Amino acid sequence: MAKLILTHEVTGLGEPGDVVEVKDGYARNFLVPRKLATPWSRDSLQSKPVVVEAKAGAAGRLFGAVTTADIASAVTAAGASVDKRKIEIGQPIKATGDYTVSVRLHPEVSATLAVKVVAA
Repeated sequence: MAKLILTHEVTGLGEPGDVVEVKDGYARNFLVPRKLATPWSRDSLQSKPVVVEAKAGAAGRLFGAVTTADIASAVTAAGASVDKRKIEIGQPIKATGDYTVSVRLHPEVSATLAVKVVAA
């Protein structure tokens, strides 16, 4: 049996973000190649930092703030996709540096996303 995290809705199996166990062949030959699921591991919901470029002044303060749309487009550029409405930023990001935001994959599943803001 293979343990996977669904990335898309699969009829009869679950919603995005669900952790499911399926037969190895179904995972290897259907779900993973079609990018409907990703292999599960203890830290599979953690991520490498996503780099967001923003206009900044000399002291590292941004002109404006980093938005959820900025983060979603950076995730898309990194090869994945996430809906900007599913991203939750605690405090507004108004300076360069490293931040952590939350992504709601499912009503019961949240993932953390590391964001690195650099001057453009």
